[in-house]
Amino acid sequence: MIQTTFPDRAVMAELVAKMLWEIKAVHFNAAQPYKLASGMASPVYIDCRKLLSFPRIRSTVMDFAASTLLRDAGFEQFDCIAGGETAGIPFAALLADRLGLPMIYVRKQPKGHGRNAQIEGNMPEGSRVLVIEDLTTAGGSMFKFIDAVRAAGGIVDHGIALFFYGIFGQQRFDDGKVRLHHIATWRNVLAVAKERQLFDDKTLEEVEAFLDAPLAWSGRNGGVSELSL
Repeated sequence: MIQTTFPDRAVMAELVAKMLWEIKAVHFNAAQPYKLASGMASPVYIDCRKLLSFPRIRSTVMDFAASTLLRDAGFEQFDCIAGGETAGIPFAALLADRLGLPMIYVRKQPKGHGRNAQIEGNMPEGSRVLVIEDLTTAGGSMFKFIDAVRAAGGIVDHGIALFFYGIFGQQRFDDGKVRLHHIATWRNVLAVAKERQLFDDKTLEEVEAFLDAPLAWSGRNGGVSELSL
């Protein structure tokens, strides 16, 4: 079923942030920072995969994703939806169903046997492909999938992350000529935490300090202080 309603952007962002808190997908811990794959130390961690386990929330988030794309990209801009291994795969299937489009998925690297395929599914050369991930920080992992689709003859002008960290800007996407769409960011999640007084003031201050200057915060707390975007 194709989504045809268009909620206010701020309402969608706030609701997604509240949903993430409701299912306990958000974690704040300034005293014992999380170590991210990039080597950064972070007082915040989010698990968007948990959205899949809550059908009402899952359905609403995918409605929001479809609404965002139809409004900002257009109604006839894509030939298929591509999910990145592994978290992007189920969301690609859900979004493809919403938009009435074919779905493919992209491995992080060729599987090394059989056809040695990196892209699974049917993608004719010249297909206009939307790449989806559950979340993105600066775009590094998403561009592994985008580059693979482009190398196989697909055209990628758009990507969507349900959750965008929003702490490094969109330089990687600008350089790669991809328009990034997203629904919510850490600022939305922090706003809900402040409104509901979910943590003490010190923790909230540390989280805000991280969002304002993530690499500086990481360096002060045992993580890397430089990151290649």
